[in-house]
Amino acid sequence: MKPTSSPKPSTSRVSLIIILPLILFIFVTLIVYPNESKSQATTSDCTTLVDPHVNFIEQVRVKPDFRLFIGVLTVPGNYERRNLIRLAYAIQPNHTAHVDIKFVFCNVTKEEDIVLVALEIIRYEDIIILHCAENMDGGKTYTYFSSLPKIFEGEQPYDYVMKTDDDTYLRLNNLVDTLNRLPRESLYFGLMSPCFGLKFDHYMSGMGYVVSWDLVEWIATSDVARTHLKGPEDLITGRWFREGGKTVHMYDATPAMYDYFEPRHVLCFRHDFIPDTVAVHKLKDNLRWARTLKYFNVTDRLKPSRLYHLP
Repeated sequence: MKPTSSPKPSTSRVSLIIILPLILFIFVTLIVYPNESKSQATTSDCTTLVDPHVNFIEQVRVKPDFRLFIGVLTVPGNYERRNLIRLAYAIQPNHTAHVDIKFVFCNVTKEEDIVLVALEIIRYEDIIILHCAENMDGGKTYTYFSSLPKIFEGEQPYDYVMKTDDDTYLRLNNLVDTLNRLPRESLYFGLMSPCFGLKFDHYMSGMGYVVSWDLVEWIATSDVARTHLKGPEDLITGRWFREGGKTVHMYDATPAMYDYFEPRHVLCFRHDFIPDTVAVHKLKDNLRWARTLKYFNVTDRLKPSRLYHLP
């Protein structure tokens, strides 16, 4: 007799034997660990928001402490000075504020400047040309301040606006740190001048001073400012606020803002370099610029190379 073989289980029975335990396991997991699946889903969703090919730090948008616009008043033909200033500011360490720096001058009239300034604008996009005849103390500063509300109309407003000259070197980190401790409204900040005399005569030196945005808007609409244009521009700016009855908070940056020191000119706002410097003024030539930048170790980041050698 042939041995009889046991009957084979049907396919449906085998499937049930495999599937039922799996279903039971999933059911128990959902009951006992309800948050586990949620955390995994959340992690999965988060990872899709981050591009793995981009540095994570670059994807975090940190809101700046404040917005500062710096206008460097200059003239169209000062190409070398503008390039020097671009380099000096571009390699300064990062700071926590949003700072925009642009060069400001009046109408361009010379044939060569029309072309060469156009090249600069194409390359750097850091020039503002005002509707005025080029001048120093004939209303250029008024035109600068009063034009800004219309120039930046519809854009996020700045907290502060600075007027400075192309013979002034600003240490942006120190400037930002100082402004962070000051009011955002009715602010008039700089090197108080003169360093003697009665307080009501004081104004901020034209080497570089900061006003809050509300004062810029006031200048743009003030009849006092519009009708008092001629004279030393820094003195005139201080007079606008006094004669216009505008209350301002004056903050003197002495000794952090000062003129380049010359022994034969012993004045109260001239002294040697100091580490906490915010601004150095009267850098009239490249040698003064070089000595200033050397003191603040601006070129210490220069890397050794076989391509060059410097003493």
